[in-house]
Amino acid sequence: MHCTNYDGAMSHLPSNRSPSHVAFAVAMVALGTILSATCCQTCLSSRQLSSNFISPATWMSLVDLHHSLSASTPQQDSVNLSYVSVLMVCGTIAIVSWLGGTAWLAIWRGHSWLDSLIRWGWYGWIWWCLLDLWEWLWIAAAATGSASLTGFFSVTPQFWFAGCFAGWLTTFLTLQSHVKPAERLAAESRPVPVRWFWLCCGLYIAVFTTMNWRLYFNLLIPHGDSAMYEEHLWNLLHGKGFRSYLDRGLFLGEHIQFVHLFLLPLYAIWPSHLLMEASSTVALALGAIPVYRMALRHTGSDRTAVAVAIAYLLYFPMQFLDIEIDLKTFRPESFGIPLLLFTFDQLDRKSLRGTLLGIVLCLTVKEDYTLVFGPLGIWIALNRSAKSGQRFVSGLCLSLFSVAYLWFSMRVLMPWFRSGDEVHYASYFARFGNSPEEILRTWFTQPWRVTEALLTPDTAIYAIALLAPLAFIPLFAPGRLAVGLPLFAILCLNELDGSRTPQHQFHAPLVAVVFWSLAAALPRAVTVGNAILIRMGVRIDPGTVAGSAILRRLVWTSSLATGIFFSLGPLGIPFWDAGSSWHWRRLYMPSHRAAMFDRVVQSIPMSARVASTDFVHPRFTHCARSYDYSDYVRKVNEKGERIPDDTEYIVIDTQHRYSRIKSPNEVPEYRDHPDWWELLPDTTEGCFIVLKRK
Repeated sequence: MHCTNYDGAMSHLPSNRSPSHVAFAVAMVALGTILSATCCQTCLSSRQLSSNFISPATWMSLVDLHHSLSASTPQQDSVNLSYVSVLMVCGTIAIVSWLGGTAWLAIWRGHSWLDSLIRWGWYGWIWWCLLDLWEWLWIAAAATGSASLTGFFSVTPQFWFAGCFAGWLTTFLTLQSHVKPAERLAAESRPVPVRWFWLCCGLYIAVFTTMNWRLYFNLLIPHGDSAMYEEHLWNLLHGKGFRSYLDRGLFLGEHIQFVHLFLLPLYAIWPSHLLMEASSTVALALGAIPVYRMALRHTGSDRTAVAVAIAYLLYFPMQFLDIEIDLKTFRPESFGIPLLLFTFDQLDRKSLRGTLLGIVLCLTVKEDYTLVFGPLGIWIALNRSAKSGQRFVSGLCLSLFSVAYLWFSMRVLMPWFRSGDEVHYASYFARFGNSPEEILRTWFTQPWRVTEALLTPDTAIYAIALLAPLAFIPLFAPGRLAVGLPLFAILCLNELDGSRTPQHQFHAPLVAVVFWSLAAALPRAVTVGNAILIRMGVRIDPGTVAGSAILRRLVWTSSLATGIFFSLGPLGIPFWDAGSSWHWRRLYMPSHRAAMFDRVVQSIPMSARVASTDFVHPRFTHCARSYDYSDYVRKVNEKGERIPDDTEYIVIDTQHRYSRIKSPNEVPEYRDHPDWWELLPDTTEGCFIVLKRK
């Protein structure tokens, strides 16, 4: 791959630095500061707009600090935030970053002080000026009277801020690498030590494993859709079948999903939910390996490949497979991302055996991976770079197999394990029909209903959330990106809460598709960028190097910048926002509730049959029976009773966020049948209620 003089756009400042150049740089910094302060004031003055950046509690603290809102009017939606105060903060940040950046360029990089001051001021603060463009677009949308367009801009300013920050950071990194062409060629040809790649993977594993384990110790991981997968392994090892007591029968009635059973050899040695958490985190981190290999193959630059792999680790939609927005920390879909990336890597290598192995392994993750393999087969068949005959037949066979496997899973296997009941997927698309056949018939005979459901601001925001962290570069490989379109469309048509946001597990296959597209898109993006620079009159060095410094920086800085607003990890604002539900002190510091629970565990034998509420349920999955104490109808209590007749203990957590029971008299079993149940002495300071059958 060939690239331009990536510093060309910044190499045409006059060599004679006159006072006018300095004055212009000062004016650019001042203008950028004024405009960015205006945008920040607009966002922070509104409760709705500020919620895109900080929690409502923190917003209240901020406005109280400026004496603009009294504590007696907490429901006020906007305040007249002092522009001078915001300008002073933005001005301080601007001056410190401008002078600090100049010092770094001059002292550590050996550049001229005056040259560094002017270049950093000219080019860096263009991005600060662009920041206010969002405000003008938002005002224009409101002027049109379109509620959808206004709403779209009202919930997306964080993407605009992230894009400007990524551009600003990329500009600085490009300025610091502004050296002579011969030195640049030599620098680009030096390989990046592999240890940096493994260091980033190790940091990700260490940070997210620690976070997951702390959530488990603090009783913040729900059993449903998270710890129940550990119960599958425990029950299977102890002859109780591939099930948890949440399932209607065997788990295969819910999904054709058994990839987590491959952990059984390790689980037999260490039967703990902590093993499951660590395994999923390691699997997600190892997805960086095929990402690195694909980027290296397409760009020929190990520096670009490492940058893309780092962008993968910083990619917030991937991180939400590790810790979801509702703190569900284990999903078998986590194993699907590295497996699908491995499949794409083997496909790019034209390894038939490797590709087939990857497809088979992906189908153990979930049946809906066929929604990727179906269009992938079409892409293989139509790929012009492939041999026409063999590849066409192979692609067609893959598509037909995917359709047949999905139909067999949903119409034969899953209903059989559900005793003939309809698969639960149908309820997610109730507006189109009551069965898969009715839903498909509606889609094909009434396409306008599908179009109307897809062309919404939510769909656009979903697409932006997937592509903005990678600076939209995957769009330069539209054929590959289209492989994920059917799954994307189905998620957008889905009525299930959370399906149209990359903060749950539904989008897992799309992560792999996006990075597969990114690897192939990088060379094309460089070509398009070269053409634009040439038309702008920018000089292109005749000497070329593999990779593009600007693009590789933009990829990982964009991933970093979007993560600042969305990630639940230490690089995200929610982690440090004291008013946020995801603040580190609230989630990861040892809690009084968890300490009190140790006393409960000591009073219940492992041979007992225990019914418990959701967040303590994971601690009883190794008992003889572990039942869900909730209002949901389960197979074991479908007679209408809350708990099965053989329940010996009831454990109720009065402190978790979904608890509606705060005292023993509110427990129906104890209130209605006091002769059947004994209330054990409270040693937990009211945190837990424990009942024992008499």
